[in-house]
Amino acid sequence: MSAVEYRTAYAARGGLLFLRDAPGIALGDRVVVADRAGRRRSGQVIASGRDTVLVQVLEGTDDLDLESTWVRFLDAPFALTVSRELLGRVFTGTGAARDGRPPLIAGSSRPVHGAPLNPAARAYPSEFIETGVSAIDGLNALVRGQKLPIFSASGLPHHRLAAQIVRQARLPGEEGRFAIVFAAMGVSHAEAAFFSESFADSGVLAQVAMFVNLADDPPLERLILPRAAMTAAEFLAFELDLHVLVVMTDMTLYADALREVTTARGDVPSRKGYPGFLYSDLAEIYERAGRIRGKPGSITLLPVLSMPADDITHPVPDLTGYITEGQIVLARELHARGIYPPIAVLPSLSRLMKDGIGKERTRADHPQVASQLFASYARALEARNLAAIIGAEDLPAADRRYLEFAEAFERRLVGQDESEQRSIEETLTIAWDILSLLPVAGLTRLDEDLLARHHRPPPAAAEDGYAA
Repeated sequence: MSAVEYRTAYAARGGLLFLRDAPGIALGDRVVVADRAGRRRSGQVIASGRDTVLVQVLEGTDDLDLESTWVRFLDAPFALTVSRELLGRVFTGTGAARDGRPPLIAGSSRPVHGAPLNPAARAYPSEFIETGVSAIDGLNALVRGQKLPIFSASGLPHHRLAAQIVRQARLPGEEGRFAIVFAAMGVSHAEAAFFSESFADSGVLAQVAMFVNLADDPPLERLILPRAAMTAAEFLAFELDLHVLVVMTDMTLYADALREVTTARGDVPSRKGYPGFLYSDLAEIYERAGRIRGKPGSITLLPVLSMPADDITHPVPDLTGYITEGQIVLARELHARGIYPPIAVLPSLSRLMKDGIGKERTRADHPQVASQLFASYARALEARNLAAIIGAEDLPAADRRYLEFAEAFERRLVGQDESEQRSIEETLTIAWDILSLLPVAGLTRLDEDLLARHHRPPPAAAEDGYAA
């Protein structure tokens, strides 16, 4: 820690403190600011130039008397104390205890600004993670080491879905080596209480490390939080050999905080006012997830993003899509019809799903069933659109059967209770029940052996001649 105290602050506004005559200060350094009453505040250097150093003060700059304010630069970035005792605890965005318990004292300290994994050292993701949510496990499976974002919008239940995944996610056969890091940014006090109570009541809190930034907390803390969460995940995965699932909500609020800080710093804005380096900033966080060859642990990332005005081309989801391996999209139309979780299957995609499902991973028929469900649901939506024009009663009998399939698909497979945890076996059983509503002739993506074993049309379908 530097022994030099600077009393050269000449301006303060909006949580920013401006200093002159402070040479050799590094960008990202931690700062201690003391006012005339001796109260200490934390901060970080967000700009360092030849003539001026700009400090973002976490607690704000209200009531600072510039003449009696002194600043000490700590010559170190923000760091997180790491140990196995991270699990079962709740922290602020900077790693301070938020649960009323003492701070971690056993363990080492790691800078939160880590580095992305070396691409040459990455191992290819290939093991299935069961979330207990049929629309994800059956149709957009999550694979260990993958980055799979959830695209949502205002008013949709993305917080409920994120909490459900935290409660239910597991590694079949390796439950003892599984941990979760949950990061919440810009949430209300009620939402923070919901997350804590949900994890505690379900009994999973002991395997969860929570990092929570409230809506009235400083925006700078919101920028540090995902990095602190990834630092905790790296320690758990690559030093304790655990398989870690990181759930972050809401990365759009993170980007909004970044826009606020960079605008105050004077950076030239780009699309919708976000800084031009938004892509590289998001990649710096996302690319810390993955697997490393020779390391038994892994980090899987599920970031949640809200899309302003339901715009999937908004800079945050748009740039996220370039970095990650797919997306889960929530649909307002399904939510309006009371379907939870309102996952829109057709625009959703898991690019690594093919490597994590099938024989010896989930079930041998899983790839074919998923492919057939996609194809049949797309055909059913075409029939639904036609019915909206000419009326369902004027459709051919085959198209009416697809309308029945679409309703069953959305209500029984996509829809499930918030407290319902489905195994992959249960998901595939429901899928076959729904596929059995369709004629064998239309199930072209399933081989004959699978159809003979699993296709069981209801009596009405057989009487109409739509089943073999």
